[in-house]
Parts: sequence; structure tokens; C-alpha cells
Amino acid sequence: MSLISKYLINILVLSVFLTESSFGQESLKQLFAEDFLIGASLNKTQFYDRDKIASNIVDRHFNTITPENALKWESLHPSNEVYEFDDADKYVDFGERRKMFIVGHALIWHNQVPKSVFEDANGKPVSRKTLLDRMRSHIRAVVGRYKGRIGGWDVVNEALEEDGTLRKTPWLSIIGEDYIAKAFEFAHEADPEAELYYNDYSIENEPKRRGAIALIEKLLAKGIPVNAIGLQGHNNFSFPTLAQQEKTIEEFAKLGIKVMITELDVSVLPDPEGFAGAEVSTSFEMKKRLDPYRSGLPGDVGRRLAKRYVDLFRIYKKHRATVQRITFWNVTDGDSWLNDFPVRGRTNYPLLFDRHGKPKLALRSLIEEFRMGKNKKNPSIEF
Repeated sequence: MSLISKYLINILVLSVFLTESSFGQESLKQLFAEDFLIGASLNKTQFYDRDKIASNIVDRHFNTITPENALKWESLHPSNEVYEFDDADKYVDFGERRKMFIVGHALIWHNQVPKSVFEDANGKPVSRKTLLDRMRSHIRAVVGRYKGRIGGWDVVNEALEEDGTLRKTPWLSIIGEDYIAKAFEFAHEADPEAELYYNDYSIENEPKRRGAIALIEKLLAKGIPVNAIGLQGHNNFSFPTLAQQEKTIEEFAKLGIKVMITELDVSVLPDPEGFAGAEVSTSFEMKKRLDPYRSGLPGDVGRRLAKRYVDLFRIYKKHRATVQRITFWNVTDGDSWLNDFPVRGRTNYPLLFDRHGKPKLALRSLIEEFRMGKNKKNPSIEF
């Protein structure tokens, strides 16, 4: 039985005692207690308990957490000789005190890694052996420190191009294609009980999905432990289509691994022409047409957002035997990275809670659609 399955059983047992009849009192973690874990990514103000509005939402609605930045390489290992674990320790403590399933994000990524990791004292690329040693040392230090405390790790993040080929990164150019397998091997050595995940965006697009399937098949064939694929879920009103979402879940289920929606949000804003994906280094110039809702979210757009979330969750719930976790990327609209991506300074509304921490129509619609047992009033929400 997987670690997440054990958490789901505990939550289901607890929900028997906590199920509430009032619409306003129902929580997401109770609503989906029989299906999957529900969580959010946390920033520093939240796991230090400085943002009480967000902390209250997390306590009420979520049973799993992911760090937005606290466990990324540059955050806790800013130079080759120095580790700074204070923020990561605080994050893990936050989850442990609440008996949550704690996720580690992310061990190997091409972003937010100091250049010195890939260079020698003269600024030249290091050898394969040196970079493998640095990778092993980092993973052993980080995963080893939280052994038995962090339940699952995004071991490798965003290693694929949109066409499904391996992304051209220093990890690939210096180590070679087996850098991904090595990362999983090192993580498994550091904590044999932790679940290990590959995480990426836009896998619902067929070329990238084919590449991800081929990658995981190759790892599994070598006996590399891959427990789940993380579909980031940085969505908008048109991507992915519901057919794309369902087919993607079904294709990974055929591999015998679980699926997790790891960074869920739904952008309501138009994107620059030709833009697609979630590469964080992308940036465009602000234009008025790209930021149309600075004064507030129009009612019709709020209804579209609510319908979008209900449609997506219908698919997640249908495939609950495969889908083990749904994690929103950030807690409230004000926290969302989409206020700055791919155009800095925009006003986006991608989550279930507004900038004041108040529940939006999207949250109320999910609760009404999936309410448990006798309390469920409507078999299907109409928009």
C-alpha cells in the first residue's frame, strides 16, 4: 500500500466523524476523502504562519502541501559548500504539526540552480563525474535530512521539450541522458520508503505525452522506482481539452503508475500570441489587452472558471483509482504566480479563493457538485 493510500484511509475514517450538513462548513478534504488528497503549494509567509488567512484556508481545506520554493536547489543549497535548511525545516514542521502528507519539490530542475553547480573554479563546465557527485551529495543531504518525514519527491522536474525530446540543459549536456535515472536512484537510496515522481507541464499535448511515456517506460524497464507522474495542470479555458485530460490519465494508468495533478490553476487571462507552456523564464511586455480584469473578475468569467473546475474534477473523480493527489499551485488569487507569468504585474484569478481569502463561485460549485451522501442537492451544476 502506497504512502498516499494510507493517508487517504486515515482521512476517510476521520471524515465519518467530521462530515457536516451545512453547505458553508464543508471542506475540500472532506469532500474528496474517498478519492484523493487535496492540497496547495505554500510560500514562506504561509508556512511561517505569518499569513493567517491562508493558514486558515490550508487548515480547513487541505491535507497535503508542497513548497513553492523552499526545497529548490538555490533556496537551500545556494553555494556548493553551504546548505541553508531553516525555511525547509519550517515547511516540514508546518505539515507535520497538521499531520499532512508532505511533498518535496523539486530535486533536479534546470531553473533555480546556482551556475556554480555546473562550473569549476574557472567557470568552465565540470566533468560528468563531478556533476554526478554534486547531484548525489545534494540529494543525499536533502532527502536524507527529511527521511521518513517527506512522503514523496518531485525528483526530476520539466526535463522534456514540447516535442517530447529531452530538454537541452546542463544536466543533459554534462551527464548525458542517464542523469534522470541517476537522480531517481540517488533519491531512492536516500529514502527507500519515499514515493518518487516525475513532474512536468503540458503533458496533455500528444507529442510531449509520448515523450513522457517513453521516458517512464525506459526508467521502469531498468528497475528505476517511479511511483507517479505529476501533471502540473497549469490550465486555461481551452487547454487542455477534457478529452486530452482524460486520455493523458488513461495512458499513464496503463503503465501501472499513479497520476497526480501537482500545480493546478486555471488562468482566466489572454496570453501573448504564440505563447504556450509554463517555462518560468518566459516573459512578455505588458499590454492592456493582456490584463483586462484589473478592477475585478466579471461575473460571466467567474462562471466560466467555476464550470472549468467542475468539468476537470469530474474527470479526476472518474479516474480516482489512478489519480491520488490534487494540489493547487498557491492558496489565494493574490499568491498566484500567474499574476507575474508570462507577463509581469497582471491581475489573474486562477484559484478557488479570492485575494481576501474568500471562497469564489468555483469553490462553491465544486462543493455543490460533489457533496457527499444525503447532503448533495444537485446531481449536476448548471452554468
